[in-house]
Amino acid sequence: MTVVDSRPAAAPGPAATGPAPVTVTLKIRRFDPEFTDEAHWESYQVPFDPSDRLLDAIMWVKWNVDGSLALRRSCAHGVCGSDAMRVNGVNRLACKVLVKDLGSEITIEPIKGLPVEKDLIVDMEPFFDAFRAVKPYLITDDHEPTRERLQSAEDRARFDDTTKCIMCAACTTSCPVFWNDGDYFGPQAIVAAHRFIFDSRDAGANERLEILNEREGVWRCRTTFNCTNACPRGIQVTKAIQEVKRALLFRRL
Repeated sequence: MTVVDSRPAAAPGPAATGPAPVTVTLKIRRFDPEFTDEAHWESYQVPFDPSDRLLDAIMWVKWNVDGSLALRRSCAHGVCGSDAMRVNGVNRLACKVLVKDLGSEITIEPIKGLPVEKDLIVDMEPFFDAFRAVKPYLITDDHEPTRERLQSAEDRARFDDTTKCIMCAACTTSCPVFWNDGDYFGPQAIVAAHRFIFDSRDAGANERLEILNEREGVWRCRTTFNCTNACPRGIQVTKAIQEVKRALLFRRL
């Protein structure tokens, strides 16, 4: 179904001598469980400026054409990770890509591997269950410190890359293994574990490694690099996963 803005155009005034507005077609996968069991595609003609992000175009549809369109968004500046979606077949944050860079027709659908609740909104609980399972917090054996736990710059640099994660789920839901095996921890959970496994102040590395050594843990990774390519923060996700694998191997020797 193709939906267009049917409001009558305003009569041009004396100053309306500029170029005609540029438009793009947004082809959005829609699903509303209250009305149907099947998803379908709807297309919208959207005007845009060269500086507009994809999120701006989607919100134009919601505000001007169809207010029932459902999606997640928050900061709109690539910090919160709320608006991860599949754009032209690749996971992206809608607030970090420009409309002009995506072609004349843009396909938009929810991220894969998680149950779709409505339109572009998915159930994130399986994702957060995996995150919580790897114990993503500092574990210590000693008493509450009386001063700051100091760390050298070199020790901090060891896990700097994996501190950048914004938990958008773009990496995990770009993984073919996760698509086909809902029990797999997924790349993000391994990244979260990596951040603490290699923290010199932490005492829970062996505990986390044992968790990731399970059948649905780190060994399920097939090194396709989808996760690294999808990360909006540029985290070397595949490298982090390989480092966790090596930590398990050398721990056995």
